[in-house]
Amino acid sequence: MSAASGLWLAPEPLILASGSTTRRDMLIAAGIPVEVVKPEIDERAVEKPLVDRGVPPDQVAAALACAKALAVSREHPGRLVLAADQTLTCGGRAFHKPADLAAAADQIAALAGRTHQLHCAFVVVRDGTPLAEGLAVASLTMRPLQADIIARYLSVVGAGALASVGGYQLEGPGAQLFDKVEGDHFTILGLPLLPVIAALRDLGCLAR
Repeated sequence: MSAASGLWLAPEPLILASGSTTRRDMLIAAGIPVEVVKPEIDERAVEKPLVDRGVPPDQVAAALACAKALAVSREHPGRLVLAADQTLTCGGRAFHKPADLAAAADQIAALAGRTHQLHCAFVVVRDGTPLAEGLAVASLTMRPLQADIIARYLSVVGAGALASVGGYQLEGPGAQLFDKVEGDHFTILGLPLLPVIAALRDLGCLAR
């Protein structure tokens, strides 16, 4: 797909400031050409002072998305850059991507039988200036799980469990871990796609 073909009107592809193949694939499937540039930032260094000050999790996600977008925007003047971030909270505890399979097992066990929230934020910037931003939240209830089924699940998904906060991916076998999901599916996957599309349309990048 060329940058100016189809529904995409901008002369160059959208830069996605993310290493997430899921976000990339969502945008491409929606007819938005993307160039992936992974931001070089220390997410925990950005997050820690915010958490220490009691900043709400949705605002933490927004700050992380903005930090990613600005880091990439500095290296790509004149280009439109999209970044997103997602935080997971359960009972006042914040979760991050597990470091290994043992940590993934611990996270899933902590979430089992409980409802948690995914807070997803996005920002679109050009030349260091935010042009559009948005927030969305989804609530997910994981069914009660015994240690043996958690181990069986992790043996199936392997290192894939390390790619997402909470140690699961709802678009794959992780769906079997849940009783109930409330919220937009795209938001759960890590990008509130419809608000992103609306923002890009308002910026004149997509056909009306």
